[in-house]
Amino acid sequence: MNIKVPSLHEAYQGIFRIGAAVSTKTIRSDGNFIAQHYNSVTAENQMKFGEIHPEEEKYTFEAADEIMDFAMQNGIAVRGHTLVWHNQTSNWVFDDPSGGIASKEMVLMRMREHIRTVVGRYKGKVYAWDVVNEAIEDKADLVMRNTQWLEIVGEDYIRLAFEAAHDADPNARLFYNDYNETEPIKRDKIYNLVRSLKDKGTPIHGIGMQGHWNIYGPSLDEIRQAIELYASLDLELHITELDLSMFHFEDSRTDLVVPTEQMVELQEQRYVDIFRLFKEYQDVITSVTFWGAADNYTWLDNFPVRGRKNWPFLFDKEFQPKKAFWRVIGEVN
Repeated sequence: MNIKVPSLHEAYQGIFRIGAAVSTKTIRSDGNFIAQHYNSVTAENQMKFGEIHPEEEKYTFEAADEIMDFAMQNGIAVRGHTLVWHNQTSNWVFDDPSGGIASKEMVLMRMREHIRTVVGRYKGKVYAWDVVNEAIEDKADLVMRNTQWLEIVGEDYIRLAFEAAHDADPNARLFYNDYNETEPIKRDKIYNLVRSLKDKGTPIHGIGMQGHWNIYGPSLDEIRQAIELYASLDLELHITELDLSMFHFEDSRTDLVVPTEQMVELQEQRYVDIFRLFKEYQDVITSVTFWGAADNYTWLDNFPVRGRKNWPFLFDKEFQPKKAFWRVIGEVN
């Protein structure tokens, strides 16, 4: 007997959106599954600077447009990801055509033009943008990540990026997005950055907590403390890139072809506990996005150990719901 699988996003209707990171490949092959379970999508890579704007006078919108069309046809909301990041940014942005490093004025002009063009293209369609991604340093002795944006423009590039995004679409919700967001030292640095942006009148509406966690940590207390600290800024929170790796980050094993029973049980309980916590803060958490849709594909298959299979989601590689799925669904019944 086939058991009808309820829609994940329908189960959380009225609580928060349930999203997935997608690509043109996954929407073509797994589109019906994605549309059944997710009512928000984020382009995993195909709206990033390097992908969408490889040359100064060239934009390649085909992939992003295909994702947008899929979302529109299925009544799915779209989170834009990401406008300004130190990674996957075209080298020409920081190069002077006559040689050497571009000036602050030239880099700012290029940044604003990029944001104006990309955000403007999807104005009224993309409801939220990760405007600046991962600008905070992990190391305790530094605050800002040392990037070309920071070196050439200075810390103000963050505020200016938000202002440019707001000018391009005044109705879009604008987010600062980062990982290790529950680790106390980095958490406090993220809080201080966003607080300073708010104090300057920057049009910022939320914080994106990526949620690249694992079955061992961070603790629920650490997640709760981060949620409460960020929420104290009177901003909305999105969980933007959720996955629960079966491995500690430092675990470099490559011998497992399936997760152990203990791993499966730990992941199941972690998902239940985490969704219970998210639901407790539904007044501030308005979206929860997984960084993928099912175990058939995840970036964790190649990071931090290349070629090692990982199983971080609520659905297995055959798109079948795991026990964790049924328990997460049970949290709203």
